[in-house]
Amino acid sequence: MPAPLTFAIPKGRILEEALPVMERAGVVPEAAFHDKGNRALSFATTRPDMRLIRVRAFDVATFVAHGAAQAGIVGSDVVEEFDYPDLYAPVDLDIGHCRLSVAELADAPGRSEAYASHLRIATKYPNITSRWFEAKGIQAECVKLNGAMELAPTLGLSSRIVDLVSTGRTLKENGLVERDEIMRISARLIVNRAALKTDPRVGELVEAFRANAASRKAA
Repeated sequence: MPAPLTFAIPKGRILEEALPVMERAGVVPEAAFHDKGNRALSFATTRPDMRLIRVRAFDVATFVAHGAAQAGIVGSDVVEEFDYPDLYAPVDLDIGHCRLSVAELADAPGRSEAYASHLRIATKYPNITSRWFEAKGIQAECVKLNGAMELAPTLGLSSRIVDLVSTGRTLKENGLVERDEIMRISARLIVNRAALKTDPRVGELVEAFRANAASRKAA
């Protein structure tokens, strides 16, 4: 019997939207997964040859890229940030929509359309941020934060932040305004390239998710 497939899913904002998409593609977690008090990280599925792991979004990409999981779901922001050579994102799932944007204090002094030649940016996405500002001829000194991003400009840690934005409400409540949109984000099915080549079940998963995405667009 072949080794079980491991399918990695992210905690947080994408998961609720991802579950019905997964179900239509034949990836259905056991009942215990839905118990809100359950802190387990690994779960069985209705498929005897597949298990789920539930980890942080950034870790989904790491598990899949290094072959510890063969497939998973994660935002395109994570795919772009890590740019792992062994990671393949063949299907846009058309869920988890938001944007990655530059924001600053609404009353920032000297705010203008022109950027300075050097900026300090607080972000969870130093690679994307550095590349984006570099393309504009600006040196971005990235301060890595994993949360509470909106506090950074208020406390003088950075002049701007780069973070995910959905409605913009959190920015507004913290006195920030969106300055530029870096990229649009949606959730992707990701797979390990080696597993895709060597395990036909991974290719079947890709086709199931691809067919599901196509049928939803056609509806």
